[in-house]
Amino acid sequence: IWRLAGNVAATETSGTSPNALSPPASGKIPVAFLLSDDAVMIDFAGPWEVFQDTPNPHTKESAFQLYTVAESRKPLRVSGGMKVIPDYSLNDAPPPKVIVIPAQRGESPTTLEWIRETSRHADITMSICTGAFLLAKTGLLDGRGATTHHGGYKAFEVEYPSVRVERGMRYVDDGNLASSGGLSSGIDLALHVVERYFGRAVAQATADNMEYQGQGW
Repeated sequence: IWRLAGNVAATETSGTSPNALSPPASGKIPVAFLLSDDAVMIDFAGPWEVFQDTPNPHTKESAFQLYTVAESRKPLRVSGGMKVIPDYSLNDAPPPKVIVIPAQRGESPTTLEWIRETSRHADITMSICTGAFLLAKTGLLDGRGATTHHGGYKAFEVEYPSVRVERGMRYVDDGNLASSGGLSSGIDLALHVVERYFGRAVAQATADNMEYQGQGW
């Protein structure tokens, strides 16, 4: 497991290795942003910015293909009232290699099954803020470590006692599943995912291009 608190990264041995991820030999890495009404803007916009600003160091083109997914293509109202029209529904979305789950309201059986099934074939499924509650509801986090917004620690522990809550962490990376703390922590986790695919220098260049000075990744 990789855990990061403040500016210090810590590792511990587990059954799932946090080794580097392998980008495809050609083409872009598909990233699905799962949305529903009241999805928190920075939870998905922060990682979106990270991935859109990352070039493939070999092709110099955008490394990631980004798209939004929801139960239907019906317009959504996310935090602050912004209207978002999803690119795809759960039924017709391309298979992603990265899944981003922000804080949101959606937790229907159809959504939960989509997360379970697509995560089986994805490189990494990442929750942001209280999106960890939705990820935990699938059962995928059982017996594993995760974090969430600091205001949700107690409720998370009560609701999902089989998940080991890591308090005070910017993110917890458990191989094919990862979770971040609240809001801006999603930027740190996204930069960490970039590093897993392309190395530290590429992730640092992306952070520099964004003028992001946080060291939490």
